Amino acid sequence: MPLEDHPLRYALTNELHARPFPSLAAPGQAVYLAIKEPSQAAKRDRARDRAHLIALLDRFGAPHPKPDATHFFGDLGKFRLKWEQHTEFVTYTAFLDNGLKRPFDPDAWEVFPEDWLAEAPGARITSAHIVYMQVPQDEAEVETLINEWFVPESLAVSRVLDDTAIISGDFRIDVAGHLRFAVFTRPDTGHRRLGRIVQRVCEIETYKTMSMLGLPRARAISGSLGAIDERLSHLVSDMTGDLAQPAETLGELLKIASELERLQTESAFRFGATGAYDAIVNQRVGVLREERFRGRQTFAEFMMRRFDPAMRTVKSTETRLEAMTTRAIRAGDLLRTRVDVDRSAQNQELLASMDRRSDMQLRLQKTVEGLSVVAISYYAVSLLVYLTGPLAEPLGLSKTALTALVVLPTVGLVWLIVRSIRRSVEK
Repeated sequence: MPLEDHPLRYALTNELHARPFPSLAAPGQAVYLAIKEPSQAAKRDRARDRAHLIALLDRFGAPHPKPDATHFFGDLGKFRLKWEQHTEFVTYTAFLDNGLKRPFDPDAWEVFPEDWLAEAPGARITSAHIVYMQVPQDEAEVETLINEWFVPESLAVSRVLDDTAIISGDFRIDVAGHLRFAVFTRPDTGHRRLGRIVQRVCEIETYKTMSMLGLPRARAISGSLGAIDERLSHLVSDMTGDLAQPAETLGELLKIASELERLQTESAFRFGATGAYDAIVNQRVGVLREERFRGRQTFAEFMMRRFDPAMRTVKSTETRLEAMTTRAIRAGDLLRTRVDVDRSAQNQELLASMDRRSDMQLRLQKTVEGLSVVAISYYAVSLLVYLTGPLAEPLGLSKTALTALVVLPTVGLVWLIVRSIRRSVEK
């Protein structure tokens, strides 16, 4: 077509098909490994992940993935390898179609060389050994096998996808350091459907573990929130009465708000990731369309009893942290308003005091003004007497009489001049 494609059209479309499900045939087994940095880093070093994958592929002479690939699926001879890179972790799944001479045999993990594992870019967050086989003719044998392989107290078993398979697992770490899952398939179950089931089991375990990372963080924050809540409640209670030092109380409230903001910033990513992973776990369990198997608890019921309380703890801690932050900010705003009102009252008192002092200064100024008229007039009269003294004798006036004649006009003139100056200054 002559129409130009958007630069991301093919990339976005191919992203939907970048992680295909494996095609598996029973019997067989899969060993699954998820690696994550021990730190709280939000993103992985993609170059290190790729280098670690290539180091494994080179040992088996397998081709390399594309430079920007986040997914790889290839045949390495003894097994097929599925590699996926995610935001926080990277996963390796090896599929071995070598029958079931010994289910959950630790030797299956020899597909990952020990020296290669020692150089892994991170630490193991989870690993699982998954066995898949056909359902025995006598379905009662399934219960015998799962009782032998798993811990009954935490065992979850269910029929999935319209009873085309039976999945089971106890979500416990065995003596070899791995979790165990078993998938029993009907003879008519397709290879791709079996691959989807195994992939869903791996995803449920991985995202369950990743979401549980929020629980230690929530517990650590809960201890701090208890102490902060007590301080905040005490300050808010004091605000209902007369505060001796409202400015100091405001400073303490701002300090508490800063601590809460710091906790919220430090836990925002972990709590957000926990919520996202929790949603994925529930979605992955839901798409299996579980049905009960011989009265056993299903995966959904296991998650409801064991997993959901932890997620509710994380969510409640997150909600409590947000509520306390809002509460501290609101209390700070109220106290800040109270401080502003107190300062306004102090400013009004200060202005009133300044008005009183100005009035006193004005009265004092008027008093000084009268004295100034007298003093200026005294010197002015003296000058006039000296100036008009020679004219006194021709006019037949004594010095005393001359002085008396010039006093009143001089005083009046000086008073008018001083008054004129004051009025000009007041304007």
